[in-house]
Amino acid sequence: MNIELMRKLTQANGIGGCEDEVRDIIAEELKPLTSGLRTDAMGNLIGTIEGTGGPTVVVTAHMDEIGFIVRFIEESGYVRLQPVGGFDPRTLVAQRVAVHTRKHGVLNGTLMPGVKPIHLLGPNDKKELDLQDFFVDLGIKADDVKDQVQIGDMVTMRREFEEMGDMVVSKCLDDRIGCYVMIEAIKAVGKVNATVIPVAAVQEEVGLRGATTAGYGVQPDITIALDTTIAGDIPGMPTDAAVTKLGNGAAIKVFDSSQLPNRKLIAHLQEIAEQNDIPFQLEVLPRGGTDAGAFQRAAAGSFTCTVSIPSRYVHSVNEMCAKSDIQACVDLVAQFLREAGTRDYGYGIG
Repeated sequence: MNIELMRKLTQANGIGGCEDEVRDIIAEELKPLTSGLRTDAMGNLIGTIEGTGGPTVVVTAHMDEIGFIVRFIEESGYVRLQPVGGFDPRTLVAQRVAVHTRKHGVLNGTLMPGVKPIHLLGPNDKKELDLQDFFVDLGIKADDVKDQVQIGDMVTMRREFEEMGDMVVSKCLDDRIGCYVMIEAIKAVGKVNATVIPVAAVQEEVGLRGATTAGYGVQPDITIALDTTIAGDIPGMPTDAAVTKLGNGAAIKVFDSSQLPNRKLIAHLQEIAEQNDIPFQLEVLPRGGTDAGAFQRAAAGSFTCTVSIPSRYVHSVNEMCAKSDIQACVDLVAQFLREAGTRDYGYGIG
């Protein structure tokens, strides 16, 4: 496995609307594999791998991570934040962040809630946290903060990529590990009948925005989205609510709140996995969605499904994926691209 590519992708910084650093890494990887790369007005990175007459197949993963922008600077120099993506406040206490200023480089800071320390809490003091409670302490004088930091500056979480036993752990495996799977599957596939369009999409975490634009621009026949999904195989989770389990293979999505995947496409992916001894699991995600939902509804639509990489501790700085599941996703997507165009996923009549 290309661990160093995983590290580069996860340690890059890019919230919705600020994906430049991530886009440069992916462009460097995809350039020798495609006949051309371009960007659209949203900032999606779109490549083309010419086929020999088959359908047009998009393989897409989103570049953006959840993060913040600077919303307000207090007179005392503390920085207040606007979330860009969905955070659980319980995961944010005592974390470290980076404020990416436009003219003064990166300023490191601590992320803390504006509540009493535990030593001073009374029985009636507030204990439930809200995102609006949090502020960044940059450790510098208030005047220096006001001089260097602007409203709208990007703020990202700080946490390094690590191999941990059979797992990898990092910030923003959602969805940089999907970007990794996209790149590695395209490297592995060889010649294809279908025209393959890799799309590294922007702004998924704020409403599938980049994928919507890309869907109208490309108008593919088939779309395979790559994203992480919940692995709830941890203490405190009911067995029937786990969604997926780490180590059980690639997750072929059956349902989420953004799409009802094409059932013939699901069946084809499942058959490929079975015939090629690729471990897989079927996934029902009660809440949340992926960029496949946007492609499914763009213009005249496309046949869509999502291949998910199971992940524990989603939307935290300690997202965890199994190496074996990542490789299973690479193998499944690569084999699908080799076979794309050999099946009809339509709804013919007569």
